[in-house]
Amino acid sequence: MQRRHRGANTGLLLLFAQIYQFGFNNIPPITLAALGLNIYLFLSPMKPLLYACISVHEGLHNRGWQRLLLSPFHHADDWHLYFNMVSLLWKGSKLELRLGSVMFAVIIAVFSQLIGVLYVILQLFLAEFMQDPSYNMQCAVGFSGVLFALKVLNNHYHPGGSTNVFGFQVPNKYSCWVELVVIHILSPGTSFVGHLAGILIGLLYTHGPLKQILTTIASLLSSNPLQRPTYFNSSGYARRPGTYNQRYQTPSAYDRFTGGLPEDEQLERAIRESFNEQRLRRDLPRSSQEQQSMDEIRRRRINRFVFQ
Repeated sequence: MQRRHRGANTGLLLLFAQIYQFGFNNIPPITLAALGLNIYLFLSPMKPLLYACISVHEGLHNRGWQRLLLSPFHHADDWHLYFNMVSLLWKGSKLELRLGSVMFAVIIAVFSQLIGVLYVILQLFLAEFMQDPSYNMQCAVGFSGVLFALKVLNNHYHPGGSTNVFGFQVPNKYSCWVELVVIHILSPGTSFVGHLAGILIGLLYTHGPLKQILTTIASLLSSNPLQRPTYFNSSGYARRPGTYNQRYQTPSAYDRFTGGLPEDEQLERAIRESFNEQRLRRDLPRSSQEQQSMDEIRRRRINRFVFQ
């Protein structure tokens, strides 16, 4: 398998244009790192594609398991890279903001390896079931299996709505299956089994034990194991209590009136502010207290709660 050259790498130039239009400051760190790794290995591959792709013959029979590390991050040509990385740019940004960078990094690392393992298992099963040894020789390369898994996660965390798949409106929960079939029909050279492996790994996360396992790994990798848990605002994006990331999102109306705090901390803060208000009223001269209306007290309490 050799990389196909197309002129001046038009797909790569378009990819840079897409990233520039999206804005470097709007790309979360792990998504940006994954983009950078794929682009770097396209420009300076660690091995030729023939020695980077994964198959039953090379991965299992010849014990070339290092191909599991290489195959997801190498691409056949610039257009293969372009379509995969544009998809990663949008799916990765949404999911990383939703789940947090540590969790998203664990998902990318684990998914990229599990999909390769499942691909080999499925190809081995097809070779035995169909009595066709050619399945053992089919060698896959590229990030699209991971992207199909991320699509399953995106549909899980952002339910409802529909997607336009080649002119047809398809409910999001079925869109990955429709795309699996349509892409294989329109581009027979793509890896149907690799894409299917991605969908199945995504379902193992959303409906199986994989989510709990990866959550445990992410908690162990966190730099501060005693930090407070992640909460989600009304937009569904991950955020730590008491912090706010201006780079990736703007405050919702809910956050402006709650300080972005969960309900238990809202209650605690309201009680604390109530005690402060009572102490302030005791310290004021009686004549000043009489001049303050209840509306004025309530207005000052809300101002301290929101903007402090």
